Amino acid sequence: MSHIILYAIVPIVVVMLAGYISGKKGIFNGEDSKKFNKVVLDYALPAALFVSIAQASRDMLYKDIKLSLVSLVVIMACFMAVYFIYRCFKNNTGADAAVSALISGSPTIGFLGFAVLEPIFGATPAVALVVAIVGIVVNAVGIPVGLSLLNASLEKQKGGKKESAWLPVIHALEQPVAWSPILAVIWVLVGIPWPEWASPSFDLIAKANASMAVFSAGITLSSIKVVINWQAILGSILKLIVMPALALIGGVLCAMDPLNIKMLVVACALPPAFSGIIIADEYDTYVATGTSSLTLSVILFIGFCPLWIWITDRVLAGAWF
Repeated sequence: MSHIILYAIVPIVVVMLAGYISGKKGIFNGEDSKKFNKVVLDYALPAALFVSIAQASRDMLYKDIKLSLVSLVVIMACFMAVYFIYRCFKNNTGADAAVSALISGSPTIGFLGFAVLEPIFGATPAVALVVAIVGIVVNAVGIPVGLSLLNASLEKQKGGKKESAWLPVIHALEQPVAWSPILAVIWVLVGIPWPEWASPSFDLIAKANASMAVFSAGITLSSIKVVINWQAILGSILKLIVMPALALIGGVLCAMDPLNIKMLVVACALPPAFSGIIIADEYDTYVATGTSSLTLSVILFIGFCPLWIWITDRVLAGAWF
């Protein structure tokens, strides 16, 4: 656990703190943060998503259909639950609820998947499979759905002539962060081998993904008032308690491989997706509470990660049956 904290959690805190201090000193401001986020959202993150998925194989996607189905059902059920729950808050718009779902309804698998799972379970193909499948669900399904809901709400707020119901979906799919993982999945399903010589061209920009996103989150945090309200707390509860609990229940009910259950639970217990904060800042929607919820969840994850590993071990050992 100390290895996980030192190699996965502390770097996030340090880089976010560096961005926060830079913002407080006036070196960067909120507008700079938006520019950094645009680089991440339109270039670094799509490159990271595309190359990580394209390097997979059809066998990896087909190897464990139970893992794929449970991941899809659990993550998207939580995603939509967060959307509808936050839509019920009096002052929240549909756009606020969509951003909440993109944050508290998605684990940050692209940023922390390997960093957290490999120290616990080793650098094995099984770990890569879980990261790839959860990454596909979050990025090829969750982000397009979230962006569609977000764009639909924003267009409704603008008023005017009623647009086609498919227009928000089309607008969402026009963005690189949405179509790049879908294109990568198609690439894998068609069976086109990914050339190793092509990876470095993607990796150079992709490596800026996590660091720039976390640094930018720190700048954003410095320019807003931290709001630890019930919405931020509820977001942390839904992300760190409800999602991994449903993953554990779903894995047990579907008789998944015990190791896959354990890895999926840890993956679902990861902090909220940084991509949600980037999208929030890009659209200037729900930034304060969303960033506060992310910060709170990162801190709480230090305790919840070992707790969920212990709970899963107890359940799989039949200690609570």
